[in-house]
Amino acid sequence: MLIPGLVSVTFRQLTVSEIGELATECGLQAVEWGGDVHVPPGDFAAARKALDTGLKVAAYGSYYRAGVSDRAELAPILETAAELDAPYVRVWAGRTGSEECPDRAPVVEALQHAVEHAEAMGTKIALEYHPNTLTDTLDSAVQLLDEVDGVVSYWQPVGGQDVFSAVHEVRTVEPVTVHVFSWGPGGFQDRLPLAGRRDLWKPVLTELGRDGIDRNVLLEFVLDDSPERFREDAKTLLGWLRQ
Repeated sequence: MLIPGLVSVTFRQLTVSEIGELATECGLQAVEWGGDVHVPPGDFAAARKALDTGLKVAAYGSYYRAGVSDRAELAPILETAAELDAPYVRVWAGRTGSEECPDRAPVVEALQHAVEHAEAMGTKIALEYHPNTLTDTLDSAVQLLDEVDGVVSYWQPVGGQDVFSAVHEVRTVEPVTVHVFSWGPGGFQDRLPLAGRRDLWKPVLTELGRDGIDRNVLLEFVLDDSPERFREDAKTLLGWLRQ
């Protein structure tokens, strides 16, 4: 089943309670709570406020960069994820793209360390699928999934991505969570209403739902950072999921 929700950092200007109210109003079920604004590492009071929204916790969205961040930063991240009862902790596979990274070992070792500690806390480490990290290409992401036992993957499209490659990537990495947005070829600065890439998202959602496994499909990067635009995108997403 595909579980609709949002990434809380879509609206850094809103409070935890306001995020919860907006998601509920839109008929969404889950939130990935961001660790930079809404639920900082170690802020258990903020975590309890997030739980008070009544929405499913899809994940804890950390900004831990494996192989770059101090490993001491991991403990409060995992403790906060445990407070949220988050099934996944999103991390980043370094800070350098695969072609520019001369040595993958520090990232791999840090990720394996994170996976082992996360398992002890009852959660899993999930990789942000993102440029300027070791998940910047499908081949590198697949290699990383092979190199690190127990890690899982997110997925999100790049600007103007073609349908064939998007479906192929989703089929290959089998993401636990997808960040849902529509961009034109200009990427982050070329945001579209979600409906503007129906050609992409309908096949991707079909592929994601093919095996019946629960996955989060979370809205992000709304046009103009507008709650009203977000309401339109949520309506679009829910309409697709009902078809």
